[in-house]
Parts: sequence; structure tokens; C-alpha cells
Amino acid sequence: MKVDMESHYHIEDTSQIISPALVVFRDIIQDNLRKMISIAGDAGRLRPHCKTHKMREVVAMQLALGIVKHKCATFAEAEMLATAGVQDIFLAYNLVGPNIDRAVEFSRRFPDVTLSVTADHADPLDQLGRAMAAAETNVDVLLDIDTGQHRTGLPVGEVARQRYQQIVDSKGLTAGGLHVYDGQNHQVDREERRQAVSACWASVAPFRDELVGAGYPVPRVVAGGTGSFPIFAEISDDTIELSPGTCVFHDTGYEENFPDLDFQQAALVLTRVISRPTPNRVTFDLGYKAIASDPPVGSRLTFPEIPDAVEVLQNEEHLVIETADSQRFQPGCEQLAIPRHICPTSALHKQAYVISGGKVDDRWEVAARDRWLNV
Repeated sequence: MKVDMESHYHIEDTSQIISPALVVFRDIIQDNLRKMISIAGDAGRLRPHCKTHKMREVVAMQLALGIVKHKCATFAEAEMLATAGVQDIFLAYNLVGPNIDRAVEFSRRFPDVTLSVTADHADPLDQLGRAMAAAETNVDVLLDIDTGQHRTGLPVGEVARQRYQQIVDSKGLTAGGLHVYDGQNHQVDREERRQAVSACWASVAPFRDELVGAGYPVPRVVAGGTGSFPIFAEISDDTIELSPGTCVFHDTGYEENFPDLDFQQAALVLTRVISRPTPNRVTFDLGYKAIASDPPVGSRLTFPEIPDAVEVLQNEEHLVIETADSQRFQPGCEQLAIPRHICPTSALHKQAYVISGGKVDDRWEVAARDRWLNV
């Protein structure tokens, strides 16, 4: 990957940036959002996932562009969205244990917000319905469909139909449609990915039609992720809501897996050299407390300005690389690293430094990095 760092990621003064630091580039985020809308065809078709950024300010940018429906995975993210002004929030997570009572509390605290959740099992559905009915409120529930990832959800069929009927018949619950996430579809070749997505839709659409034919409301089908939402966008169906997430910031992992997507990395990590332990080694203050460690060791980040860098050691606060160009680095030298996986990287930082026009012009709190805020 060849990146023009000077034109894309120039920062005039880094002296007040405490490293390792998450830095986000406002103009690139704006461009990514506009590309997302262009792919969707209309902002009203989008329900982007906030798990990547977890920031109110990014939500404000989306709202200003007409993106009013949003998706999340935790109550902290749902609360962040609500306090940012979102009134249609889909918590795409099956509620169990204390989260059932949290749904009641969320509805009380944010009465003007339409909250939706997912479900795939009879017992939690029964508990959720009883809790909502006792509180004299209700929550929209989308049936979680397993399209092949086998993480959550039910395959289309009789059991799924019975579960949807349970939602329809339960006091305190409103049938909200279907959740169709296809996280297993990360084919690098776009045509192969299109075929896989089409196969998912070919099974879901008749099931949706069967439910409607039985008299059940199916107001929406929340479909796809970053890699597949452009293909779902090509399907002409008014109930489809497109659900990209990572492309707001983008990262090298998605660039490699989905080379057809024309997004640019908007969130990087500024790091500084702290040691030169051997002639060919350089140590940065970039441990796995600052950059996601779920990618394999040795492929967690990219240094655009050190193309031959080899990650040889990473600990909590240190990253050691080897490079033939090591002599140009001394303690205090700065580099920008691009995370391979930005979503968990952003959650490691309390705040992000915001760059606009080459200057640090703000700091944004990563408000939903925790599991619990107030609800």
C-alpha cells in the first residue's frame, strides 16, 4: 500500500500529542461518509454500526448528512447514540440477564427513542416481553437470522417462523423485522462475494415473504456489513437497511479483504521511538494496549513510511520492529501507524486527537468504549 503521508496525513504540530495516540482526520471521515451514502444510493437506506468509532461527534456528522437510523452492539453505544440525538437505535445483540432490565431502563430514560434489539431463543424473548409489559412499555425485536456464520441466530425455516410468531404474539414486544448479518462473507473477489450475498438473500427473501403472507409485519431487513453492504445496496427492496461500520474509519484489514471498496483510512495511531536496542531494531511506545491485538502477531499494523518494517516483538507498552533503515530513527522520532483492525483499536483510547487542515483542532471522547455509562 502506497500512501502519500504528506498530503493525506500531515500534522503541523505534534508537540502536544501524548503518544501513543489515536488521531482521526476529519476531512477523510467526511469523504468516507459521503462515499457510503453514494454506494447506498440514499442516506435513508443506511443504518451504520457505531462500533468502529464510538464517538458522538462522528454521529453528529452522520446526522447532518441525513443518516438518522443507527446500529450498535452495547448499551453504552446505544446511550451514546441517544445522547447524540439519534431517535432510531438498533441494538443488534441478544439480551440476557441484566441487559433485559437495562432495556426497560433505557426506554424510561429515552422515551422518544425507538429501541430495537435482536433475539433468537424463546426463553430470553419471554423474559424480555414480561419485563417490558410489566413496565407498560415495549421494544421492537428483530429475529436474528443465521446466514452461515453460526455465531448467533436461527436458519430460515419452521423454528425461525415459530420464533417470529412468538415476537408477534408477545405483549411488550413489537415485531421489527429480520437481522441478516453475513460476517462470513469476506471473499476478496467481488464477484464471488456477490454470489455469496445473493445466496443469502435468496433464502431470506422467501422467508420474509412467507411471514408477510401469514399476516406478520416485517417492516425492515437490516442486512450486511462493510464488505457486503454495496452488494445488498444493488438489491431493489424497500425494506432493506444497509449496515456498514468499519468504512467510517477504514483500516488495512478491510483494505486487503475488500480491495474494491474505495474508502481511506481515517484513524491512525501516532507513536514515538523510545529506544534503539540493536543496530537494526527500533522500539516504539506502541504496545497492545494501544493497538488491537486480535490480528496475528506481526500483522497488527502498517508503517507507511517504513515499508520494510518487520514486527518482531510486542508487549503491553512496547513494539519492536526491524528495518534496514533503522539508522534514521532516534528516540523521540515520530511515526503514524495504520491499524489492521480499527474497531477494537479505537476502544483502547479514551479520546482521539482530531486533525483538520493539518492542525489539531479538537479532541473527541471515545464515549462508548466502556460497557456501562448510566443505563
